[in-house]
Amino acid sequence: MLLIVASTLFTSCAAHYGLPQNYNQNTTEVVLTKNNFKVVKIVKGEASATYIFGIGGLSKNGLVAEAKAKMLQSAGMEGASRTVVNEIVEVKSSGFLFVNKYKVIVSGQIIEFL
Repeated sequence: MLLIVASTLFTSCAAHYGLPQNYNQNTTEVVLTKNNFKVVKIVKGEASATYIFGIGGLSKNGLVAEAKAKMLQSAGMEGASRTVVNEIVEVKSSGFLFVNKYKVIVSGQIIEFL
């Protein structure tokens, strides 16, 4: 009986979702069929929020927007003919009793046109 109570008290839940919804609402279209570009670097941005009894932090869409803004800030695309491709949104969640934590990671490749 003690083992059941102890295992219930010391367990938590975690989940990982690789793009569970279409968070990528990009409208720019770039055709990469010619050899006129090179991959410059891989960038990422992260945002997280903690909820207690479901209260607190940003919504998931707000977390995605914050993580994407951080990714673009670290991209260094100003003044260059660069763009972000292969953008990936990952949502990781974990929780214990009434406390849940969400972490959103947005990553992508920066390409530069030659």
